[in-house]
Amino acid sequence: MGTRGILLVNLGTPASCRVADVRTYLDEFLMDGHVLDAPWPLRRMIVSLCILPFRPRRSARSYARIWDAAGAATGSPLLHYSELCRRRLAERMAAPVALAMRYGRPAIASALAALANAEVQEILLLPLYPQHADATRATSIEAAQAALPRGIRLKVFPPFYDQPAYLDAQAAVIARSLPQRWDHLLFSCHGLPERHLRKADPTGSHCLRKANCCAEPSPAHASCYRHQARRTAALLAERLGIPPERWSLSFQSRLGRLPWLRPYTDQELLALPQRGVRRLAVACPSFVADNLETLEEIGMAGRKAFLDAGGKHFTLAPCMNAAPEWLDALQAFAEKN
Repeated sequence: MGTRGILLVNLGTPASCRVADVRTYLDEFLMDGHVLDAPWPLRRMIVSLCILPFRPRRSARSYARIWDAAGAATGSPLLHYSELCRRRLAERMAAPVALAMRYGRPAIASALAALANAEVQEILLLPLYPQHADATRATSIEAAQAALPRGIRLKVFPPFYDQPAYLDAQAAVIARSLPQRWDHLLFSCHGLPERHLRKADPTGSHCLRKANCCAEPSPAHASCYRHQARRTAALLAERLGIPPERWSLSFQSRLGRLPWLRPYTDQELLALPQRGVRRLAVACPSFVADNLETLEEIGMAGRKAFLDAGGKHFTLAPCMNAAPEWLDALQAFAEKN
């Protein structure tokens, strides 16, 4: 019996692509105050009256397009790759390794209980989000702290957006995916409402309040998603030897009418052909495992938008999933912390 266990946490997935299961998942996800940061009564009204009557059916159709894409019994590519990663990491480690999803199953509480049954004294929580956001890391950490069995210590692994092991793994997967001829590499990261950045700014006066806030050193960068996403993209381009004029960063998956981080990926996919980009490659470095946002939003809808706008060739680099370089990085994270 080891004294430490490892808990990998990803965001979550519906139990199936049926409308009822998608509705259950969206309800749990959107009712999290870190995701939809409105007072509970207003949040309940928005979710129940404006989102759940309509969005689950549309989202279910999107999920159906990628369900079983990994050829897995789970159906969900995110769950399949996350579990495959957990299993292969466990084969390398002396410590027990568990997997949980912040929303849906397997639940964080049940994964913590399984590790407690293995008689661990400490759990290393490894949120599988390279960059910090309250809507991903903070909510996962809080859920783990709330469900932590008595007498067990919890150690939280920090954001790894600039960790060499992560960057090496991400760069290796992208390099293998690039076609022989390409014009431009677009790094598409998940978006956030701008107000999430302002709320996460511990100084209260830096994020999005200055013209070049991401480049100016500040304590706010420790919790600034945009700064960390920009840093990831720049370091990956450097590793891949790509000059500044041949890569860019955008943000996807916005919801609602509030301002989100710009530029928006869907708009960039329409604009790039007008700038002379005919052969586009896209990588999604805020995701470690392929999911709805990578496979359907970018790989299907994004591909069509780019080609319809005049593009000639579109390549989507897969996420790291269970690539050996990513397993090397996770092993290094677990053994050195």
